Amino acid sequence: MKDDSTDPTDSACAGGLPSAALGGPVSHAVSRVARLHRITAGRMLKRLGLYPGQEFLMMHLWETGAVRQAELIKAMDLDPSTVTKMLQRLEQAGHVRRRPDPDDGRAVLVEATDESCALHDEVRSAWSGLEEYTLAGLGPADRAELTRLLAMVEENLCHEDGDCRTP
Repeated sequence: MKDDSTDPTDSACAGGLPSAALGGPVSHAVSRVARLHRITAGRMLKRLGLYPGQEFLMMHLWETGAVRQAELIKAMDLDPSTVTKMLQRLEQAGHVRRRPDPDDGRAVLVEATDESCALHDEVRSAWSGLEEYTLAGLGPADRAELTRLLAMVEENLCHEDGDCRTP
């Protein structure tokens, strides 16, 4: 009788990887880390009254000032209905304001409100906390190397996608 205990495709010996992921252990790890990072960020943002993704929209508005809604949709690389729903929630919370574009009556300008300045500081603090929590145990050299490697991975994926909108 054959002993399967050392077979690398045996799930007990695969180091926790599903058999379908054996050909892509790094991709599996990246997916798991991204999922956990988003969940953790979501918990931190929930305390601020934000849903995951809304902080990126706000970060864009804080950096650019007023932008056309169509440009914001393009910059966020999300479905228009998703951005519209985000804006509705953020507008109801008093974080953004939408108004007609004085240069084009068909367009809508979106901008962060003065009231969102406090949210800016809270988001910055939440992201700093998330960074420390995520990178606990990594020294400055490891952090710099991880950032460098992730930038390379991002560049590879960007070119594969053919739509490079990375900063």
